[in-house]
Amino acid sequence: MPLLEIVQTHQVSATIRLDQNTAEQIDQYAAFLHVSADDVVDKALAYVFAKDRDFQEYLHTPEAARSAQSLRVRRPSQNGDGAEPQSRRTKSARGVEPTSDSRPRNRDGAV
Repeated sequence: MPLLEIVQTHQVSATIRLDQNTAEQIDQYAAFLHVSADDVVDKALAYVFAKDRDFQEYLHTPEAARSAQSLRVRRPSQNGDGAEPQSRRTKSARGVEPTSDSRPRNRDGAV
């Protein structure tokens, strides 16, 4: 029997928006634990999902199987040098992905 058990996981890159305070606390918690911010977010969400009994019950319903994908997952580009959005939406000249937010914005894109 081997002394070590190596579990390989499949990771994806995704784009999310956070409150500024939350983003700062993720960085602070990562520094506190001496890990990456990605690890903090991944493990925190895994913990919440595992502990939420109502969510665990929901996962066994037909509704959960039909839930629409809203997370913007990124996949590697064909030449492997970066990532591109999984959806076919185009980016503006500034490289910002369009959103459905119709609030008026100033010249710099701020609300």
